[in-house]
Amino acid sequence: MSARIIDGRAIAAEVRAEVAERVRRLVERGIVPGFVDLLIGDEPASATYVRMKNKAAAEVGMRAFDRMLPATASVREATSIIEELNADPDVHGVIVQSPLPTESPIDIFDLQRSIDPVKDVDGLHPENQGLLAVGRPRFVPATPAGVVELLRRSGIEVEGRHVVVVGRSPLVGRPLSILLSLKGPGLNATVTLCHTGTKELAQETRRADVLVVAAGRAGAIRADMVKPGAAVVDVGTNRTDEGLVGDVAFDEVSEVAGAITPVPGGVGPMTVAMLLANTLTAAELAARS
Repeated sequence: MSARIIDGRAIAAEVRAEVAERVRRLVERGIVPGFVDLLIGDEPASATYVRMKNKAAAEVGMRAFDRMLPATASVREATSIIEELNADPDVHGVIVQSPLPTESPIDIFDLQRSIDPVKDVDGLHPENQGLLAVGRPRFVPATPAGVVELLRRSGIEVEGRHVVVVGRSPLVGRPLSILLSLKGPGLNATVTLCHTGTKELAQETRRADVLVVAAGRAGAIRADMVKPGAAVVDVGTNRTDEGLVGDVAFDEVSEVAGAITPVPGGVGPMTVAMLLANTLTAAELAARS
């Protein structure tokens, strides 16, 4: 069996086109959606990702700006910028670029919870995480939202099926496991969340109709850990001597799976697209208030 490739670039382009049309309607009313990235330190990968987000925003008619602080900046310096952005009516989304530099004295949670919840387009404020947990999401973190859209737009059924999520990070695994278990179109799955404390990981992953991997380790999932015909979504991004690879051993798993996302070109483009969608929603909410 050779797996169908789920084209994240093509699906992200569909989402961006839909966002651009909704942005156009807001602009006609004099409202230009926009977000600001707070970038702490000068980590090249983070700076590249911010530039990519800003370029994508411009392409759909949004405004995007950066605010930068040195790696040694204090929590007071960072929260003072966030408070300024919270009060700016022309800013609809406030983002703290993660991860913070290792030398930073700041706990990123302190910054996330200082963002106005209605401008928290990353969906990481405790209020937004809580709303997701009780089944009333306002903003869903962009990567989990992107995974759901990939599955839905690829025609992969989730309702009533067994989904296994590998990785419990607050950015991906934990919110995704909650999201997929909610009632709604493209959701309503039976979800198992696996992590570093899971015994017999392969036994769990082989039970999955849909396997989502966000383990943070290249090659964490091999062919013998996948149920034949399963859909496999690889969230991982690992830089190696061979280039960017995911958490799934793509060549061998694609011979077992029914559908699979590549790295790059799978979940990554969806994360940016869903961030734009969240910013647009924030602007629409502000326009109604």
